[in-house]
Amino acid sequence: MAQEIKQEDINRIAFKACDTFRGALDPAHYKDYILVMLFVKYISDLWEDKKAEYEAKYKGDSQRVERALLRERFIVPEEAGFKYLYGLRNENNIGELINIALEKIEDANKKKLENVFRNIDFNSESSLGETKDRNRRLKNLLEDFANPLLDLRPSKLGKQDIIGNTYEYLIHHFASDAGKKGGEFYTPPEVAALLAKLVEAKAGDKICDPTCGSGSLLIRVGKEVGGDNFALYGQESNGSTWALCRMNMLLHDMDSARIEWCNTITSPRLVEGDRLMKFNVVVANPPFSLKKWGDEAAETDRYNRFWRGIPPQSKGDYAFISHMIETALADEGKVGVVVPHGVLFRGAAEGKIRQKLVEENLLKAVIGLPPNLFFGAGISAALMIFDKAKKTKDVLFIDASKEYQDGKKQNKLREEDINKIVQTFKAFKTVPKYSHCASFEEIAENDFNLNIPRYVDTFVKEPEVDIAKVQKEIKSLEAELSETRKQMDKYLKELGYGV
Repeated sequence: MAQEIKQEDINRIAFKACDTFRGALDPAHYKDYILVMLFVKYISDLWEDKKAEYEAKYKGDSQRVERALLRERFIVPEEAGFKYLYGLRNENNIGELINIALEKIEDANKKKLENVFRNIDFNSESSLGETKDRNRRLKNLLEDFANPLLDLRPSKLGKQDIIGNTYEYLIHHFASDAGKKGGEFYTPPEVAALLAKLVEAKAGDKICDPTCGSGSLLIRVGKEVGGDNFALYGQESNGSTWALCRMNMLLHDMDSARIEWCNTITSPRLVEGDRLMKFNVVVANPPFSLKKWGDEAAETDRYNRFWRGIPPQSKGDYAFISHMIETALADEGKVGVVVPHGVLFRGAAEGKIRQKLVEENLLKAVIGLPPNLFFGAGISAALMIFDKAKKTKDVLFIDASKEYQDGKKQNKLREEDINKIVQTFKAFKTVPKYSHCASFEEIAENDFNLNIPRYVDTFVKEPEVDIAKVQKEIKSLEAELSETRKQMDKYLKELGYGV
């Protein structure tokens, strides 16, 4: 009987491969080598599995086998697969040979993998060290992934999403180890799950993340729909992170996802003719208060995204929010965005933009999150939910900042915390000390300041002190203390210590 492959075993083996680089490379850099090799191992195992299947089906007819393989999801050239590279692990130019193999895989799968491996160099001296050290590290990496337990053939894995889960597992650990840099490419799964439930994407929706990082948030929103009747779109400015996102989509069987490598603000590529593409749902965890976000070109923006106002040069939060609002479908689009709290109350240009968004009746809810949920950001963040189908002018404020699981490195939203937020959001009602349904007039009276404590009073009044009772207790304690001192004096005299 074949040994059952468990998710935790695959995760453990893949994570152990990181030992080759720990201490020598920053996790934000060596993650690329690990994740690319995991991807190559997967598509190679997939190819070998299909090849064996067709050889059995066509009784060794090589031409029919070859024709059938050319119709598969991925094509792995003979001198590019994992087994081929593993056989060359002792070569002095193994880094160069891996680069050549990756180029061949790209060329054979242009539609899905064009440029995906171009941002990573397995022969880089600056990243992997001088020839001797580089060869040793790459040999160890190949040997780690050659572990017989790391069998990623679909015939062994079945329909479980083990490989996609492992990829996410590794990205999570890399983000944690990378600290501040980790927040640039990964949204914690609990926050992604919460946001996915709040925007409620449905079958047939077009879903976009304009700052998609490694794609974890985008994938989670898609999974919330169920089935595969949805379309995913994303944009990412960092080349290596864009490549991780492309691989992440493919490992989750989301081959049709369109992920563009571009700067969302200065040169968006999700366009149709001379207009921005429109989506049913837009979600993002953009970089907090990004400086030099592209303000110099905002006034003449060809897509007129900043008509409500131009955010300050030093804080690009509302640049991303403005883009998201403009790419949401009229009369039905939903937007969910992670923001620093300053977005809720800062004045000047940001205050004017915020006021217009409320006056347009686009803002549906503001949700305060616990501190230290995000990698490299100990501060508390908030969620802003916009809805172009909104009917009432009320805005729901939720203070969920005090309910979470305390962690050493990072705090975490528990399932019950997520459920409470979602249920309160759906009920859209005031809950004492937790939420407040504010009218437009109330927000206007606060000069469109959306700082959550202005609306949700979490102050707990201290119980009144009974002064007479306290005085009585003090007198009683003083009497007991006096009696105790008399007893001590008596014992000391008996022991020969004069007082």
